[in-house]
Amino acid sequence: MPLAPHEFWQTVYPAGTFNAAPANGFGELYPATLADGRQIALPIRILPGGDDKAVASLIVNQASFAVEDALTDAMTALACAHAPEVVIGVPTLGLPLANGVARRLGHSRMVALGTSRKFWYSEELSQPMSSITSPTHAKRLYLDPRMLPLLAGKRVVVVDDVISSGTSMLAVLRLLRTAGIEPVAAVFAMLQGDNWRAAIGEYDAAVVSRVHGAIKSPRLNRTADGRWQETVSTY
Repeated sequence: MPLAPHEFWQTVYPAGTFNAAPANGFGELYPATLADGRQIALPIRILPGGDDKAVASLIVNQASFAVEDALTDAMTALACAHAPEVVIGVPTLGLPLANGVARRLGHSRMVALGTSRKFWYSEELSQPMSSITSPTHAKRLYLDPRMLPLLAGKRVVVVDDVISSGTSMLAVLRLLRTAGIEPVAAVFAMLQGDNWRAAIGEYDAAVVSRVHGAIKSPRLNRTADGRWQETVSTY
């Protein structure tokens, strides 16, 4: 049975519940797979500018706690490999994930970036930021200067919900580099397609191999019969 809109992101399904590679393409659902084989049902959303390209969507603050916990557990395992001393959370949907990862790592806190400028913030510690879901609503990303002593000389891992085009992550990297901080890794709930690889690679090729995701989803093209198939990656 098709899932109703409110039923996406609500259940962690056993491995093999959904066909992860249907011969005739996907309908309205893409089953993303965790490292242990369990699946999360994601809705397929048509991208702006036509009706022939789409992505599988993940909105963490609409997910069940069970799904959020499963993603956070997987992200913590990925972060552990880099022995992080500090977790940085990217607003807004990356913050609950960063909180969960930091707690699971045994940290006493995490450091949150922000998009709301407090009067003691400095414009020098900020970067413009947009995303695939909000391409025309650019925000400004800030690092609270009072957090710099917590980050200086530390092994830092950045946590966010989704990387797609890479533009949001580029803003984070540029902002942190301005502050003299080079993250040892960036961990996402989902890697959405591969377009981010070119954007991040152009900025710093060494960073690409330090980007990890709990789940992955492809970019999609509409088939002749109205279903969706994975876009062939060039990376």
